[in-house]
Amino acid sequence: MKKLISLIMAVSLLTPLPVTAQDTMPPAPLAYQQLDDPAQEAEARDLMHTLRCLKCQSQSIADSDAPMAGDMRHQVRSRILAGEEPEAIRAWLVERYGDYVSYTPTVSSTTWPLFAIPVLLLAICGFVFASRMRRRS
Repeated sequence: MKKLISLIMAVSLLTPLPVTAQDTMPPAPLAYQQLDDPAQEAEARDLMHTLRCLKCQSQSIADSDAPMAGDMRHQVRSRILAGEEPEAIRAWLVERYGDYVSYTPTVSSTTWPLFAIPVLLLAICGFVFASRMRRRS
């Protein structure tokens, strides 16, 4: 009986531990606050829909609830408010987080195979198809 009571006490003492292990990161400052100027807010939202959340599975930062996406939204809004152009903000985020952050990747020395391989495969398939069609006729 004493062992059962001590086991119950041990379990009851260990139960709150998972609660303390949760993510304690507060939400990003001004994550859901909108800009006062509707044109600037529209510009910020358009940019946010073209940027990928790094924590989520290919969700845009405009749609994500992750703290990192909230911080990125705050960065976009504060930089738009400071007068930066959206493309300059995109370039800064790509420089900071890499090409993966943008839904519209550019051709560079590291990404050219992503653009060249599909064209090369289509050319090979077209060549094979044309040569088989010539043999049949």
